[in-house]
Amino acid sequence: MGKRIIRILLILLIVLLLGGTAFLLINDKINGKSKEKEPSIDEILEASVHVNDITTNLLDDRYIKLSLTIETNGAEAKEELEKRDFQIRNIILSELADMESGDLQGKEGKRKLEDMIKGKMNEMLQNGEIKKVYITSYIVS
Repeated sequence: MGKRIIRILLILLIVLLLGGTAFLLINDKINGKSKEKEPSIDEILEASVHVNDITTNLLDDRYIKLSLTIETNGAEAKEELEKRDFQIRNIILSELADMESGDLQGKEGKRKLEDMIKGKMNEMLQNGEIKKVYITSYIVS
């Protein structure tokens, strides 16, 4: 009879431990504690590529001059992107050639340009991905 009570207590203890562990894991997920850690600014800068001073004509006979910073998801993507500098510039120049100054106005116009550049570059990359494109300088004249 004594061994039976010990077995029941052990089984009960194991069930309580497993249930408690499951509760903590689920609770952490619900509260967002198990989210991926956001990268520090130093990590972001280490994985970013700067594209300086691209100037080109727009479709409506105006021109744009801009600079970008492109955030990648790691060292491999950054290295590949640096090697593809001429292709980055070509993508940006080609896309801007079909745009008018009105397409680039306001926050929404800039966001669309950033998203378009990000999408085109992600299609080109073989290692890693572009996380975000930042317009760091922007003049339409």
